[in-house]
Amino acid sequence: MQFRNKLTISMLSALFAISCSQKETQYEDPLLTNRDTTVNPGDDFFHYANGGWFKKHPIPSTESSNGIFRTIGDTINAQIKNICEKSAENKDAAKGSNEQKIGDFYASGMDTLAIEKAGLKPLAATLSKIEAITDVSTLMNTIGYLHTIGAGPAFSFYVGQDDKISSKNALFFGQGGLGLGNRDYYFNTDAEAVKIRTEYVKHLEAMFQLMGDNAAKAKTAATTIMKLETDLAKNSRKLEALRDPIKNYNKMTLAQFKSSTPSIAWENVLPQLGITKADTVIVGQPEFYKGLDKIVSSYSIADWKTYLKWDLVNTYASYLNNAIEKQNFAFYSTVLNGVKEQKPRWKRIVEQTDGSLGELIGQVYVTDYLPKGSKEKLLEIGNNIRDVYADHIKKLDWMSEETKKKALFKLSKIVMKVGYPDKWKDMSSVTINRNAYCANVMAVNKWSYDYMIKKYGNPVDRTEWGMYPQTYNAYYNPSNNEICVPACNILVPGFEGRMPDDAILYGIIGGSTFGHEITHGFDDQGSQYDDKGNLKDWWTAEDKAKFTQKTKAIVAQFNKFEPLKGKFVNGDATQGENIADLGGVVMGFEAFKKTAQYKNKEKISNFTPEQRYFLAYGYAWMVHAKDEAISRQIMSDVHSPAQFRINGPLMNIPEFYKAFNIKPGDKMYLPEKERVVIW
Repeated sequence: MQFRNKLTISMLSALFAISCSQKETQYEDPLLTNRDTTVNPGDDFFHYANGGWFKKHPIPSTESSNGIFRTIGDTINAQIKNICEKSAENKDAAKGSNEQKIGDFYASGMDTLAIEKAGLKPLAATLSKIEAITDVSTLMNTIGYLHTIGAGPAFSFYVGQDDKISSKNALFFGQGGLGLGNRDYYFNTDAEAVKIRTEYVKHLEAMFQLMGDNAAKAKTAATTIMKLETDLAKNSRKLEALRDPIKNYNKMTLAQFKSSTPSIAWENVLPQLGITKADTVIVGQPEFYKGLDKIVSSYSIADWKTYLKWDLVNTYASYLNNAIEKQNFAFYSTVLNGVKEQKPRWKRIVEQTDGSLGELIGQVYVTDYLPKGSKEKLLEIGNNIRDVYADHIKKLDWMSEETKKKALFKLSKIVMKVGYPDKWKDMSSVTINRNAYCANVMAVNKWSYDYMIKKYGNPVDRTEWGMYPQTYNAYYNPSNNEICVPACNILVPGFEGRMPDDAILYGIIGGSTFGHEITHGFDDQGSQYDDKGNLKDWWTAEDKAKFTQKTKAIVAQFNKFEPLKGKFVNGDATQGENIADLGGVVMGFEAFKKTAQYKNKEKISNFTPEQRYFLAYGYAWMVHAKDEAISRQIMSDVHSPAQFRINGPLMNIPEFYKAFNIKPGDKMYLPEKERVVIW
């Protein structure tokens, strides 16, 4: 294999071991073999780029989707499984050591005999606490306690950075308490929503019978919960309405909060939440709490006990006996996401061990599985993307010099957390036992909650990570003006043991990752935060108006996309991700243009550099999902379905039109005046 530029050679030596023999292994090029050449790239680039892979890899019965995320996830899960099994085999590991905790947690999840024998006993003390409620005061205090162990009844609560004072941690109260998650499930009148409500009530009845109620009592309980949750949903905002950081920021004194909810003694609830002293709170949706104040009194204590028991068991259903776990799967996985069969138990427990103890597993992962130099190479790509972003901002024809200066300053201050953290969270206080799976999950939930609560009253730790290095994902945090790209983002399926060419590196890691996350700092939400992460308007009025018109154009564009017959993408709810996708693919391409591969017009698999770049971007979102999962995504997710994360942005990019000869009459063709250009 010939490597024709210094960048590729340096990356190869830093990341991968490869044979120097003249007789090299012949590899398939996934960009070539993934395609479905029966599809016109100008009609549906998503299926042109990935359809061949979809035909060879149907969605497993244990999954709601399949694609690049599942492929990489399987690789990481196999590595984590190895960590878990090795740890579990060492029964002599020092008590309190990372190895002991990982091994015993995994072993407890695999011990189905102990789990079956325990039944609901792990929740017995908490269920008794719920049963002891006598009035509104003890009701609210118990709700507060349930939040500390990972449940989330009645409302949402957390400690986080004050949006307008990013150096300070604040108390946030928001809407919540819905078993179906999104408020629209309770009110939409289409056949699918009606079916889900019907199935939800059946699920509630089944769960209460498994909790020990007879059929009649279980039916009454299900009716009560559906009615109570529907009342909570009536006071909840729609998904798109939650995107406005100004309207969802309502700071008030504790006295003002109490005055708006006279039935709730927050001065007593807060200590149950772990807060002993508070002066102000930030209420996301004040109307929700006014409604909650009425609901607290309009339902009997018996009704509330029923709801709280349900919320508790629902929270921990996956960690209880087989009958409860399977019933939970039947509704939340099969009905809502179309998954027909549970994953093998080892996969479920590996994923849960990683979810609970990922901070500990990450330390082993970085040492044992991460290619050397990954952190440095990811940072190199990220900085290259930031450089071309600055060039783009300087050349914008719609933005004034005054706003450009501030945008460039904010861009320069974006912190890049790449690879893995320099310091790990201290989980030494967590006690894990080999024969207590549900109790172990609850112990970690309690530790996580306490870790969050301790932030209140203390300075913000801007070095903290919100993801593990083995998590194939990334994020932008507006309050810190930072992006986080975990180490495993260096993985590209099909290039194990060898270096991807720059088109792939910049299409996937550059465009869909770094470019995407940086653009979040300048999307409809992120653009409202300054360089220090404060919710503060740094735009001129004229520039803000121009930007808003551009965001309206992308909303209108995505509102027309129809993933399922009669179901359209919610352009308002998804606009931030759509803006980030568009910005990401543009910036990734600009950075790629600076590489030798592009400059030398190097063809690989007979693809031009431009074609390889856009095919690589398509590879980044190679995901096909079941109809049920797509429907749920449209309803409750701020991300567009994968098909339109590819086709949507590319429809706006002239270089894509040129690379694949997109012309009038092709379904993806847009007249130039209709193409959206933002960053």
